[in-house]
Amino acid sequence: MARVYQAATMGEAQVRVAFVRDRGQADLLVHRVGNWGLARGDALWFITRDKQDATVWIYPCSLGMADVNICFVDNYAEAGWLRPHRLKGRFARPFA
Repeated sequence: MARVYQAATMGEAQVRVAFVRDRGQADLLVHRVGNWGLARGDALWFITRDKQDATVWIYPCSLGMADVNICFVDNYAEAGWLRPHRLKGRFARPFA
C-alpha cells in the first residue's frame, strides 16, 4: 500500500516527483484514496501527515530534477504505471 508523506526538504525525501497535468508526460497515474484500507500498490495513494506512517517520502520538484512524473486521475481504473520504470513496486513498500 502506498502511504505517502510530502517531505519539507529535498534532502529528507526518498523520491523526487514532478506533478504533471498531461498524461503523455507521466510515468505513473495516481488516484488519491481517503483511507489506508483503500491504498493498494504504487498507484493508489493515501497521503499522510505523519512521516513515521509513510512507506515513501516524496519531494515535489521540476521535471528536470524528478525521479518520476506523476499525474493524478479521478478514478481507480485509470491508475497505474504507463511504462516500465525502475521505481515500479517501490511506493507500496518501505524504502530500505
